Parts: sequence; structure tokens; C-alpha cells
Amino acid sequence: MTTAIIKSDSQIKTDVLNELKWDSRVDETDVGVQVKEGIITLVGSVDVYAKKIAAREAAHRVHGVLDVVDELQVKVAGVGGATDTDIARAVRDALEWDAFVPDEKIASTVSLGIVTLEGVVPTWSQRADADRVVRGLTGVRGVINQITVMAKAVDSSRIKADIEDALERQAEREARRIGVSVKDGVVMLTGRVRSWVEKDTIDRVVGFASGVRRVDDRLIVDPYT
Repeated sequence: MTTAIIKSDSQIKTDVLNELKWDSRVDETDVGVQVKEGIITLVGSVDVYAKKIAAREAAHRVHGVLDVVDELQVKVAGVGGATDTDIARAVRDALEWDAFVPDEKIASTVSLGIVTLEGVVPTWSQRADADRVVRGLTGVRGVINQITVMAKAVDSSRIKADIEDALERQAEREARRIGVSVKDGVVMLTGRVRSWVEKDTIDRVVGFASGVRRVDDRLIVDPYT
């Protein structure tokens, strides 16, 4: 039986800093890292919202990280920077150009660089794709996703079986520790996973299932499970 090695906070901090340096989307000099009992706090400022998300994802990838507190500020250049009108046009273009997003079903509101997405789409994965497309745009300081999913009605037992089959195919090790319950198109996930990467993988798998209106992710990240 293998005994898990518990990392110290100093080891976790070093690993997070190295992961930030490794991720080409992030300038690690912009990001400060604080650690206490496995909880990471990211501080500093970045010039693009997508870099904030990338830094958060990099921290989550590190073994031993339990949670991440994201206090990074997005500070977009004021003079000559993108206006809300510029951002709104860019949002519309991005939604229209992405083949996986039903752009005609989505409306956006932009205020001080914060983009609010609204509308109704048929699948949970399309809701996630819309968020992904917008958050990388220049000038965007944040995204509020209020898109509603109106999925076609599928029997709860069928949704559950489809999700469990998909998890076995794509995340076999994690699937054995995951509880899946479904009611009226809402999927609740329970159990423990070893990393945020596993957690994100499971969320993506579940989001593709037909009939899913919402994912209630209650998975606990425990690196020493």
C-alpha cells in the first residue's frame, strides 16, 4: 500500500510558482502566491481577464492544492484601451465566429469591461463554450454567465446511465469515486477527487450529456484520497 506524501506549504508555493512560470499564458512576475494549509491565494494584477483564469487554472493543477482564492485584479489600459462599445462588438463577433456557440440565442451587456451573457441555449456545453469564447477578449475584466439551458426532456435514469458510461470511458479512475444523481435535468456530483484537473475533466464530461440543464458540482478535492 502506497502512503501519500503530504506536501508542506513551502513546497506547494514553490510548485505553484513553477507552474505559473511553465504556463506560457501567464507572466509569473505579475502574480504573487500565498499559501496557508494548502489554500492558495493569488494576488497582483494582470492586463487581460483570460490571464486571471489561466493563473487560477495553473494553481489548481498543482498536486497538494486544496482551494484557490483568486484576488488577482484585471487592470486594462485606460488611454487608448478598448471601450465598452469596442468590447460589445468583439463579443458579438466572437460568438458569431465560434462554431459551437448558437450566437443568435445569446445577448450580452457590457459595463466597465464586465460582460454579462444572457439567453437560452439547448445544452450545458454551449453555455460553457460561450463563456470560454468571451473571457479571452481584449478589454474584458470579467464575465457573468446568466445563460439558461433549456435542454430537451430526457429520463433521469437515462441521463445518469449515459454520464456513468462516459465517465468510465474518459475518467475511469475518478469514476469509481464519483456519485451521480439526476433530477429534472439537474446533475449532482458528489465524492472526492485527487486534483482540480480531475474535477474539471469530470465537469466537462458531464456537460456533454443530453438532457442536462445544470451541473451541481459538490466534488471535494482531496490530493491525499
